[in-house]
Amino acid sequence: MLEITALPLLVILVGKLLVDTEFWRQHRLSASILLGAAAIPLLQILPLPAAIWTALPGRSEVTLSLELASITPGWASISLTPEQTWRAFLAFLPPAAMFLAALTIGPEIRRFLIQLLLAFVVASVVVGILQLATGRLYLWPTTDPGNMVGFMANRNHFATLLLVSLPFAAAIFGRAFTRRNDASQITLWLSLAFIGLVVVSLGVIRSRTGILLAGPALLASFVIAWIAGGGGRPRTPLLIAGGAVVVVVLAVGSFAIGPIMERFDPNASPEVRLENWPTVLNAAASYLPLGSGMGSFDPVFRSVEPLETLDATYFNQAHNDYLEIWLEAGWLGAGLIIAFFVWYGRRSLSAWRSGHSRASDIRRAASIAILLILLHSFVDYPLRTETIAVLFAMCAAFLEGGPQAIDESSEGRRSRRRRT
Repeated sequence: MLEITALPLLVILVGKLLVDTEFWRQHRLSASILLGAAAIPLLQILPLPAAIWTALPGRSEVTLSLELASITPGWASISLTPEQTWRAFLAFLPPAAMFLAALTIGPEIRRFLIQLLLAFVVASVVVGILQLATGRLYLWPTTDPGNMVGFMANRNHFATLLLVSLPFAAAIFGRAFTRRNDASQITLWLSLAFIGLVVVSLGVIRSRTGILLAGPALLASFVIAWIAGGGGRPRTPLLIAGGAVVVVVLAVGSFAIGPIMERFDPNASPEVRLENWPTVLNAAASYLPLGSGMGSFDPVFRSVEPLETLDATYFNQAHNDYLEIWLEAGWLGAGLIIAFFVWYGRRSLSAWRSGHSRASDIRRAASIAILLILLHSFVDYPLRTETIAVLFAMCAAFLEGGPQAIDESSEGRRSRRRRT
């Protein structure tokens, strides 16, 4: 349903942007990355003559199977699992639509999307509390029973969702300092309560990566709030808010330290993902330079999994998105990741050097949100969850900024040059 609803939005946006040459000039790097991400799975499912695809690395077992069955190899795709690769392309449509849409909307709608994100997080926490209280209300058959997962399928992805919301709440909190009316005071206390709710929820969720990233996320959020509040010497309300968050963290830690430390106990259970990463690396090397096809991880890993690790469970993902892309997309995937990091570094530097404004606050918050997802992707696969992927695309569009943000950043640099 999500992929279907993304189609008309994509058609409208692409049709509008095709005639907008200024858009492509301003966003040529991000647009190129977007087109590259869409092109990789499409290229992998194009049919090729047998003389070409049988010569690719890693296809000898497929060719041998056909020969044993007395079947002459015919046309086939680069991907070993073309149906799954096609599904990977379809799953890319919603985040692509969100990225393009978020680039074209005005500042009021952007703020509404942020408010919608925070409201969704609160609703997820409420659902998570009910899950703990009743042992029910889990939306997915494959989930973490007995744990707090909200609308997500497992606690790791839920922790990612909560972490991503923190910098945006901090930006709202900081902006409320600049006004002295009653509405701003309400916003100030609501955003502070939201941050406290997220901190407490992370302690209850007990995601190891979520706990490890909570400290850096809170520190970066404090800096965002400080800049949004005008910078300079931190004012008393900001220090009080920071102290309150520290108190909440200590309180949560004192009550939840036992269960949390159990999650880090190396003797509790073997860390399967660490043990399987060398196998994934070896498999990826055998399919270079083009990879085994997007979405092909599961059958490819089953074909190379050591016999001594076989049991009743299966390794559904690499639990490292960078390794999985290296396996499935090869050099093209690695090149796309490098291009993305170049774009991210340039845009983040621009966002953090830009002046004091609401648009700049949103861009700085988006840069931290993206970084948290990228860091979590080293030990999990948050971007293979459609909700996180769409949220990631929204943050990328916020960081990229529209013409207003780009002009604002240029004006900020000009003003700094004038002052010097």
